[in-house]
Amino acid sequence: MKRRFAVVAVVLAWSGAVFAQDTSMSFFVTSVNPGKGGDLGGLQGADAYCDGLAKAAGSTGKTWKAYLSTNMENARDRIGSGPWHNAKGEKIADDIASLHSDKNNLTKQTALSEKGEVINGRGDTPNRHDILTGSKADGTAAAETCGNWTMGAADGAAMVGHSDRTGLNDSAEAKSWNASHPTRGGCTVEAFKGTGGEGLFYCFAEN
Repeated sequence: MKRRFAVVAVVLAWSGAVFAQDTSMSFFVTSVNPGKGGDLGGLQGADAYCDGLAKAAGSTGKTWKAYLSTNMENARDRIGSGPWHNAKGEKIADDIASLHSDKNNLTKQTALSEKGEVINGRGDTPNRHDILTGSKADGTAAAETCGNWTMGAADGAAMVGHSDRTGLNDSAEAKSWNASHPTRGGCTVEAFKGTGGEGLFYCFAEN
């Protein structure tokens, strides 16, 4: 009888280990732009940048993808199936559907950098809440992508979202994390600053 209980205990413990959810970092906002504004080296370059920042922060064993759309690929189709957690282990969303709904947990306090830092929002100096996405609210491609993330000069534009979910009014766009408005004045970091950003973008672990 004791042996039977011991076997049951081992099985239950093993089951718990198997089903225990990984809450290590699988989402972050880049702490800084790579340096060329909207020219991220395309999706490949943006993905590599996400991977480099994640590894520098101590993350291992994950495949990182930038939440960016192009005219050939939608951001929502790039980032795996979830769930995703920030650098402090707080859940951002369970899956693609919840991420692109009111059920997500993206706020100023949870949309953290890979270092676990809060990104400056509206009312802070400087405001950095404009996050590059090139996407519509449902995660599909918008028209503004800084030339599919290859343009970093005085032309082009990028669709951005507000990481702090705050804008000039209470509209859905102002509160959108991924589709608030296009940038103005080109795809340089200086142009991005003009609308409240610095060319940061979201990174998600695909696996």
